[in-house]
Amino acid sequence: MPARQGTERQHAPGRDRPDGGREERPRSEDLPAAAVADVGLRVVTELTGREAEGVTRVEPSDDGWLVGVEVVEDRRIPSSGDTLALYELDLDLDGELLSYHRVRRYKRSSGDPGEASR
Repeated sequence: MPARQGTERQHAPGRDRPDGGREERPRSEDLPAAAVADVGLRVVTELTGREAEGVTRVEPSDDGWLVGVEVVEDRRIPSSGDTLALYELDLDLDGELLSYHRVRRYKRSSGDPGEASR
């Protein structure tokens, strides 16, 4: 990815407060990973209408954040039969959604194939 140009910190756009002033939105440097994870959980839940199981990845990128969220797509009894999905979100420096996509679907009981080799 190309390097960012300039070294000056720029403020994210603000929004109007009830008292007529401006409320500054936090910049990415001010967003801790936990806050980015919360944004990812909320966004995936809103977009898919499904229950988020948890965050699997929060990683800074050159132009924002990459967030992985595991979602329950189909509940079964017993829960080992649930169908889960892993979604990846690309958030900008301010925590706003740029894109998201489902990376894969799998049964809860299938486990993570990458863990078998560890």
